[in-house]
Amino acid sequence: MNTAVINIKTNPEVKAKAQKIAEELGFSLSSLINGYLRSLVKTKAVHFNTSEKPTDYLIQALKESEKDRRAGRIVSFKNLKDEMDYLDKMIADDKNKKN
Repeated sequence: MNTAVINIKTNPEVKAKAQKIAEELGFSLSSLINGYLRSLVKTKAVHFNTSEKPTDYLIQALKESEKDRRAGRIVSFKNLKDEMDYLDKMIADDKNKKN
């Protein structure tokens, strides 16, 4: 099987707890993360099931994000070059406004 490596930074305590739970369920942490990534690709949706209450900051950020989405204020790109060109233009426009 052809594979790629993903390196992430996470709290060591979170990693250890996640590995323990994965093991208790009969999985490796890698297989669970792969399953999550496949689900993300298939559904194009992020799902978290947690009993923890989101912070007020997160709730507000999600509300603002949803307003932007509904208002059509989202920019997407087909490739990295288009994205970089867009950002370069934004930076140049910002510099021109300051001059």
